[in-house]
Amino acid sequence: MLLGIFVCLNYWGDVNGRVSSHLPTDHSWFEWLFTHGAYSVRHLENPLFTARQNAPDGVNMMANTSLLGVTLPLAPLTMLLGPQVMYALYLGAALAATAGTGYWMLSRHLVRSRAAAFVGGAFLGFAPGIIHHANGQPNFVSNFLLPLIVVRVLTLAEPGRWRRNGLVLGALVAYQIFINEEMLLLTALACLVVVLAYAVQRPRATRAAAGTFLAGLGVAGGLALVLTAYPIWFQFNGPQSYRGLQGGVFHNWGEDLVAFVTFARDTWAGDPAVEKTIGLTEQNTWFGWPLVLLSLVALVLLVRRSLAARIVAVLIVVFSVAAIGPWVRFNGVETAVRGPWSYVSDDLPLVEMMMPTRLTLVVAAAVGVLLALTWDAAYRQGRPAADRPRVPAQRTGEAAPATSDDEPAAPIAALRRWVRPVGYVAVALAVLPLFPRPLPAQQIDPPPHFITAGGWRPYVPAGRTLVPVPIPSNVHGLPTLRWSALTGQEFPIPGGYFIGPNELGEGVFGAPNRPTSSLIYSTMDKDVVPALTDENRRQAVEDLRFWRASVVVLGAHPREAVLRDLVTGLIGPPQRVDDVWVWDVRALVG
Repeated sequence: MLLGIFVCLNYWGDVNGRVSSHLPTDHSWFEWLFTHGAYSVRHLENPLFTARQNAPDGVNMMANTSLLGVTLPLAPLTMLLGPQVMYALYLGAALAATAGTGYWMLSRHLVRSRAAAFVGGAFLGFAPGIIHHANGQPNFVSNFLLPLIVVRVLTLAEPGRWRRNGLVLGALVAYQIFINEEMLLLTALACLVVVLAYAVQRPRATRAAAGTFLAGLGVAGGLALVLTAYPIWFQFNGPQSYRGLQGGVFHNWGEDLVAFVTFARDTWAGDPAVEKTIGLTEQNTWFGWPLVLLSLVALVLLVRRSLAARIVAVLIVVFSVAAIGPWVRFNGVETAVRGPWSYVSDDLPLVEMMMPTRLTLVVAAAVGVLLALTWDAAYRQGRPAADRPRVPAQRTGEAAPATSDDEPAAPIAALRRWVRPVGYVAVALAVLPLFPRPLPAQQIDPPPHFITAGGWRPYVPAGRTLVPVPIPSNVHGLPTLRWSALTGQEFPIPGGYFIGPNELGEGVFGAPNRPTSSLIYSTMDKDVVPALTDENRRQAVEDLRFWRASVVVLGAHPREAVLRDLVTGLIGPPQRVDDVWVWDVRALVG
């Protein structure tokens, strides 16, 4: 919990006036999502769809990262505290909760040392790749259900408990679908590899447990399907749904090989300058060379005597290779060497929307488990022989301890006494450089008083929209998107920050540009008002009618003067009301 608070420290300096300086648009989107959850609960509206953004078409929330499993139950807190406070509170809590469930999984099912479980759990919650996503993407740090899901999958074969275990797993999977489907898919792929690796190494035990395992899996799948059938149908067939992303935009985002041994920006040993070379995509591995070296040594020492270590090794190899992408990247340069994704079609369902580099989040989880195994091995070796528990090798996957009660020879005993401190120091030296820094934050201007005080209300009757300038998009209009989030989404707006269908039904970022929104964006970029024609003016009125606009509002903005002149040239002179420029267009658009 303390580490979660520390990571979010820069937000708490001015929680209502700061956003992520790495991904300010994503940060604002998730603030908007918390407000969406509160709005849906307060107005008893279908949370799977909203018309408060991208009016009049709306947004399919199941087809976007909507975090409904979090924003809906936390709606009362959002109403009480506001989306900015809720965002910072939840971000730190999600990091801590993931570390906590990781600790529970490791301490109850894999290692005997609580310290080993603590180290592994802390890495699962605060790994460099997870901290990188904490910059504006809390859905990728909301992994607290994943260790529980993994445990449930691996205990499906318990005799006599397949129904109960299946029901619990089905409920967890259904809930995770409303938090992050992509991380659920990665977890499912990891579990598949784990089960196959176990089956190869323990064929007799696998055959004996297969019936119970499959029965439990069937119960889990059936329950998850019943609970999520309509939302998933809505995601792919509801209004504003889409099929894949245009051009397979993420398909070439493979992991750079040098990234594995590089320190991430938001760690003690990290350097922001590295983002100019290999950090242009996501930082999902970025373990640093000490941890990579420790992992290699630990695997060499543990694979012969630990079934768990062998499975971890398989996970690391499989998902590291799979994350390379269509072409091998080395130190920021795309080589001519083909990667595994060059053989995968851009149009393959579900896979078409995956980002290869994110497969390394499974590697990060495997490394967290390996750290726990390494610490636990040092803990066990450092104990006197008489104190070591005797557990059958078949049960733990490790070599059975010696059966003799005699103490080992003096040189061996002396050497064994050094195993524990050396192991502890090695793990500490590998992970301490990865200790996270507080997430970087930047100041952002508050919404105009006209917006927050409700001055807009007389201008926006039911069924009409407020058109902010600039119109929100995935590139422009970050402050104006926050107008909606910070006023409880009481007025609908056109445009927005989301994924929706284009004219071909393919997913694209943001609303398709109307002629007037394109004119606004180009004027902002050039900082000059173009020569306006009667066609521009006619199109502006047509676009305002399409948006069902009743008022156009321009607040303080670096391009305020040029935007005011542009809108004035299109629809006439504004009024100065409070701290904004207002164009009442009800008479103009009818």
